Amino acid sequence: QVQLVESGGGLVQAGGSLRLSCAASGNIFSINAMGWYRQAPGKQRELVAMFTSGGSTDYADSAKGRFTISRDNAKNSLYLQMNSLKPEDTAVYYCYVRDISNRGYWGQGTQVTVSS
Repeated sequence: QVQLVESGGGLVQAGGSLRLSCAASGNIFSINAMGWYRQAPGKQRELVAMFTSGGSTDYADSAKGRFTISRDNAKNSLYLQMNSLKPEDTAVYYCYVRDISNRGYWGQGTQVTVSS
C-alpha cells in the first residue's frame, strides 16, 4: 500500500504560479511510475505530467512549456511547478503512483482555481 498526500493548491490569478507537492509513504520502494492528473468540473480526469517507469517524463500538450514535474527521492516527494496559469487550468489535481504490480494509488486531490 502507498499513501499520498497533496498540498499546495489554491486560488491564483491568471499568469500566476503554484507549486503542488505530493508526499508518499508506505511501500514506496514498489513505485515505478508517478505523476499528476487533474479533473475539471464535468470533465474526465486527464494526465498532466508523469515520470514513466522508464524514467522519462511525459506531459500533456496543455502543460508543455508551462508545467514542470520533479521529484525528491530523499523526501519521497513529487512536485508540479505550474507557471503562466490559465483559467482553463482550474481543476482538482491528483497525485498518482503505480507500483511494480501495476496497482495505482491516488491522493485525495488539491483544488487549483485560476481567476481571469
